[in-house]
Amino acid sequence: MLDTAWTDLTFVGFDTETTGKYPLTAEICEIAGVKWRGGKVIDTFSTLVKPSRPMGEEVIKIHGITNEMVAAAPAIAERIGEFHAFLAGAVPIAHHAPFDLGFIAVEFERAGLALPAEPVICSSLLSREMIPESGNHRLQTLIGFLGLERGAAHRAHDDAKACLGVAIRCMERMEPAPTLARVFQAQGGALHWRRFSMRELEDKDEVGALVQASREGSDVEFVYAGGSKPGQKRRIKPIGVVRSLDGDFFVGVGPGETQSKRFFLDKVLSSARIVSS
Repeated sequence: MLDTAWTDLTFVGFDTETTGKYPLTAEICEIAGVKWRGGKVIDTFSTLVKPSRPMGEEVIKIHGITNEMVAAAPAIAERIGEFHAFLAGAVPIAHHAPFDLGFIAVEFERAGLALPAEPVICSSLLSREMIPESGNHRLQTLIGFLGLERGAAHRAHDDAKACLGVAIRCMERMEPAPTLARVFQAQGGALHWRRFSMRELEDKDEVGALVQASREGSDVEFVYAGGSKPGQKRRIKPIGVVRSLDGDFFVGVGPGETQSKRFFLDKVLSSARIVSS
């Protein structure tokens, strides 16, 4: 696949809308994909998803998906297998791809589905290299700059179609029919689904409890190398775990605190343990 010219490949632009910023505590509320091959869209996938908890007004204002809109929607477990099959054999594309990969990888693993082998294109990273003259590289800015069809911002189908369009325009700007390997070189390297595995973290002695605590809403104790109390034991309630290209971290709040803090997993000095509230 890596040695294949991009014009001979199948691509799927995909996007998620979620109930918050962080996997494990936030959930997918909409997921969509647009499949392209040979210069045209050949298939689409789109569904609203009913989260397990009502969404707050802050996130509703971002994507415009209301609790009423998802009231009769299926749970993610009912559609994630179909989306997994929709991706099969195609090169996935997403804008700010690590965000979407983090949420979808959790659901694939929860459903017992293998993480896809096909590496992922991030249209944001690729556009920074191939469209440097754009004022910024937000999806809506690039849509306007490139003259792409403008759909509803922060709705999964329209954003999936847009990021696909951005990536195609980027590849068209490269030397004639670049290989997929050349495309990944331009974006700074391929993104692999396994890099966003939550199960991999859960199996690590030092940080596995952080993943479990995020799922359960429990507190954890651990010793941390950085921050204002280096080397001291901390008690934190995790509100999400993020697998990031800049270093995996979790976000949480301490007892009596309202401001959340970020803790990088490679600075956790002792095995985290769950403590009762």
